[in-house]
Amino acid sequence: MTCQAIDRYPRGDGGPRVVIMTLTIARRAHHRQSPAPAGTATARLWPGLLAAALAVAASWGAHRIWPHVPMLTVAVALGVLAANVRALPAATAPGLGFAGRRLMRAGVVLLGLKLALGDIAGLGLPTVAMVIVVVMVTFFATRWLGRRMGLPGDQPLLIATGFSICGASAVAAMNGVSDSDEEDVVTSVALVTLCGSLAIGVLPLLRAPLGLDPTSYGGWVGASVHDVGQVVAAGGVAGPVALHTAVVVKLMRVLLLAPIVAGTAYTLRRRAARAGDNGRAGSRRPPLIPLFVLGFLAMVAVRSTGLLSADALEAAGTAQDLLLAAALFGLGAMVRLGRLIRTGWRALLLGFASWVLIAGAAYGGVLLTM
Repeated sequence: MTCQAIDRYPRGDGGPRVVIMTLTIARRAHHRQSPAPAGTATARLWPGLLAAALAVAASWGAHRIWPHVPMLTVAVALGVLAANVRALPAATAPGLGFAGRRLMRAGVVLLGLKLALGDIAGLGLPTVAMVIVVVMVTFFATRWLGRRMGLPGDQPLLIATGFSICGASAVAAMNGVSDSDEEDVVTSVALVTLCGSLAIGVLPLLRAPLGLDPTSYGGWVGASVHDVGQVVAAGGVAGPVALHTAVVVKLMRVLLLAPIVAGTAYTLRRRAARAGDNGRAGSRRPPLIPLFVLGFLAMVAVRSTGLLSADALEAAGTAQDLLLAAALFGLGAMVRLGRLIRTGWRALLLGFASWVLIAGAAYGGVLLTM
């Protein structure tokens, strides 16, 4: 084929030289497009993964010194800081991107080991129904309000997920199917951390004026506070009964992470399919049920068997925290503060509105069911 193409040109007109040069360029382009060997791809990840590991160690140390400061919050703050002072070499980008996607999903899978279906069943049908209603009202109302306020990108979706379910972990899980901008993820994590931290101080002060006994107070905390650690801090001040109720109600909310993320993935899939029908090729179509959601449900089933020892569960919980911290550092490292500041006030207003909404809905639900 090549010889025939060359022979078509007379010797003196430069045709063979042109064809040969064209074939050479095409061959070089083919080599550039060929996938890198597995060893080379793995080597490209190490600088970023090492940076994430160092950030996780620093976040863990900060959390040990100041227990009320969540490790995940410190990790994302370090990522934003490192990116905006240009402390991260360009070589860290592949590894940090890997952490922000793959390690996050692994951490969400391990989150399922915190849940046992027997504990959820022990709440009783009225309390279970109350928790479902509170989560759904907060999720859909926050999304609607965020759109009405004109928040950019996926901020309404991510803020709604974090406030209605389980804080930073829920934001990270939803990002697994929405593939949102890093600024939207960081904004949402910052808001649920801020409001959850405020709840630790505010909710105990309201217990007596609202006339809540330990069980009702624990239910209110579990149904309205965002992060599991914040629930423990806010519920523990009212004694062991309140703490136990708060944690179990909170875990019921965590269980709702799977259907809400799967439902969002289904909605995005249909939207992408419609875009494809309109002739826009290459539309992203998330899986109907993401694999990490199936993994999360599988871990719930494993925990419910009661076969895992306390030491194994503690080790899994530690691994989950480390993986999510590395993921959030990776996401934070992709954020530029200029854009974040320009839209921050609207997101802050939505966060406070969502916090008041979930606290009010949870209080009404507790009065009716507990």
